[in-house]
Amino acid sequence: MGEQPIFSTRAHVFQIDPTTKKNWVPTSKHAVTVSYFYDSTRNVYRIISLDGSKAIINSTITPNMTFTKTSQKFGQWADSRANTVYGLGFSSENHLLKFAEKFAEFKEAARLAKEKSQEKMELTSTPSQESATGDLQSPLTPESINGTDDERGTTPEMPQHPPEPRPEPSQNQLPFSHSSSSINKHWEAELAALKGNNAKLTAALLESTANVKQWKQQLAAYQEEAERLHKRVTELECVSGQTPVIKSQKTELNQTIEELESALKAKEEELERLKEEVESGNEFQTQKESLTHKLQETEERNQTLEAQLGQLELHLEGSQLESEAFRKSLRSLLELLDGKIFELTELRDSLARLIEDSSS
Repeated sequence: MGEQPIFSTRAHVFQIDPTTKKNWVPTSKHAVTVSYFYDSTRNVYRIISLDGSKAIINSTITPNMTFTKTSQKFGQWADSRANTVYGLGFSSENHLLKFAEKFAEFKEAARLAKEKSQEKMELTSTPSQESATGDLQSPLTPESINGTDDERGTTPEMPQHPPEPRPEPSQNQLPFSHSSSSINKHWEAELAALKGNNAKLTAALLESTANVKQWKQQLAAYQEEAERLHKRVTELECVSGQTPVIKSQKTELNQTIEELESALKAKEEELERLKEEVESGNEFQTQKESLTHKLQETEERNQTLEAQLGQLELHLEGSQLESEAFRKSLRSLLELLDGKIFELTELRDSLARLIEDSSS
């Protein structure tokens, strides 16, 4: 195959919005492979990118193209043939700089190739242009319309006026008149024939001019069709040529999918753990609310008990006062009782003495 990839990288592909000419429209859902291709048969460089089997970039590099770095990781270039502006978003600035370096390199190579091609075309077209110029001009010359002297043979040019007869002797007058009349008829016949040939050649020239215009239109249509078919063939060749690239992309995508599945599994496990923690946290919250409720009840009971304790303390103080008063009254009663007992003891002793005295 004449076209092979010479440099590849991965980037997100964008195109300018054809209506607004301001906003970027993404043409790929994820980063895809963007490759430089070299066609050795046509000596051209192209930038091609496929999203599956669809060509989202098919841009031929020309000497008047310019790759512009608009940010640290984004660059763009305009393609007048495709009537659009392509944009690439890279994962790092190094990838962008490498792509821009290759763009400038292949742009210079395209310029040199175009100059060599123009030189070859000038060398090959100069002789053919000279011969073609002669062929186109030859029908318009008098010799081509009326014929050259060699083509006309010995027939001389027709005079503008028939020659006047010179006076001859009377015996030759009749033969000369007959000869002059035949010559005039001959020249009139030649003139009519030449006019007819001239009209035929003019009509043929006009018809040829109309046919040339029609042929040019058909040629332009054939060239457009050939260009379209060539682009289609090139796209098919690109699809065929990028089979190893697609396989490597498929392998990378499978690895990426496996990594994402493992990461998703880890995230799911972490989510389950967080759910358990949330559930335990809810249980803790319930326990906390229960304990808070119990604490409030305990505080309320404590306040009630404190109120009751205050009342008991007041009651105790009243009881103590009453007990102290009772003790005082009891003490005074005891003192009174002691005095009475002492008096009774003295009375008993006195009675005992009286009894003893009376018995003696």
